[in-house]
Amino acid sequence: MSNHPRVYLVGAGPGDPELLTVKAQRLLGEVDVVVYDRLVSDSILDMIPSGTARIFVGKASSHHHLPQDEINELLITLAKNGHSVVRLKGGDPFIFGRGSEEAAKLAENGVQFEVVPGITAASGISSALGIPMTHRGLATGVRFVTGHCRDDIDLDLDWQGLADPNTTLVCYMGLANLSQISEKLVDHGLSPDIPAAAIYRGTAPDQRQCVTTLEKLPSLVRELGFEAPVLIIIGQVVELAGLLNWQGLVYEDNVESTEEEQAFLA
Repeated sequence: MSNHPRVYLVGAGPGDPELLTVKAQRLLGEVDVVVYDRLVSDSILDMIPSGTARIFVGKASSHHHLPQDEINELLITLAKNGHSVVRLKGGDPFIFGRGSEEAAKLAENGVQFEVVPGITAASGISSALGIPMTHRGLATGVRFVTGHCRDDIDLDLDWQGLADPNTTLVCYMGLANLSQISEKLVDHGLSPDIPAAAIYRGTAPDQRQCVTTLEKLPSLVRELGFEAPVLIIIGQVVELAGLLNWQGLVYEDNVESTEEEQAFLA
């Protein structure tokens, strides 16, 4: 039981425990209860002291261990019963983590809360692969979108706006709809030959990655047998993956950096 009941909405980062923030690690050792998601790695869960209660509330596509409304109520109940709680989420809690929905419910019910940001998958995983989100002459901006909709309906995205060759597009939870994403972007003017990457369990020990073109990516991902979670990165900056591959990763069906792209680094 805590003298200061509060809910901490904590980002666990992309998976590598060394990318966890100092504050997040400290809180894991101080609170009474940790309520965690499916994407939180085992190595981060191992940091939780043995006497701390753990509650799993993970979600997968079309299968929720606990519906979001019940997660909200759980957090409220735990705090009102005098517990300090870490609500632990993969990546950053406010980027496709539904952390803002939980924060709103906590606020509505008079529960004190604090947000502890984490390294989101887009920046953590792209950096690990040597793919810059922006790069002079190749990408002047970056956009994050979700590739998953409720009830498996068609994605309703701004396809015209997303089909911008000067913008890096990062798609979270896009594995199931990857073929639709590729087709829609090409239909709205993005070159089918623009480089694209798919990364399974980025920054984790079992990470796998492939780099190819937007048109070829869906079939290659199927051929390689990638399963969720997969991050998709589309844009000219992906061509720099081979050149900036500081970890010596093996890229399957790699698109080589051209002399023109290498010149941008001079």
